[in-house]
Amino acid sequence: MSTDEGARAWLRRRGAEQIAHPGGNLYAHLCRVSERLAVLGCGSDVQVAGLTHAVYGTDGFDLALLDRADRAVLRDLVGADAEELVYLYGACDRERSWRKLAQTGQVFDRFVHQVRTPDAAQLRSLVDLSIVNELDVIEQDPVVADRHGTYFRDLFASWAPLASEPVIRDAQRVLRP
Repeated sequence: MSTDEGARAWLRRRGAEQIAHPGGNLYAHLCRVSERLAVLGCGSDVQVAGLTHAVYGTDGFDLALLDRADRAVLRDLVGADAEELVYLYGACDRERSWRKLAQTGQVFDRFVHQVRTPDAAQLRSLVDLSIVNELDVIEQDPVVADRHGTYFRDLFASWAPLASEPVIRDAQRVLRP
């Protein structure tokens, strides 16, 4: 069984198909994010992190499928690099991190209340995952686009130096004024 297949089966066992989320359920959202990351040329670790990105809960969706104390479970399932990205994504305090991310390269970890400075590759992966996640939510819930489209256009433009070029082009396409 591939890492992707194993992660999908694990998510279903954890009840992700039963959790409401824009576009149906959390499982469908996670799959769409992973698949979009693949189409946009992101690596396999980023793709499987996209598939499991909400496992510890997020600043925008605070429902965890796995306690952070059990990180080894996810690490064994998806690998150390993907699990670290999932943790960083879930830990990111968006209010304290997103606006200044391109200038500082720092993420405020809401779980342990510390600033983290990911390396350039981790930062790119985090930004790509964050953008693709928001694009999926926007496409599934037009109200989000109406309310927050300008914010995301500006934010993602500021992140352009950090993000993968295909991800930024996709954001520009989705968020056209």
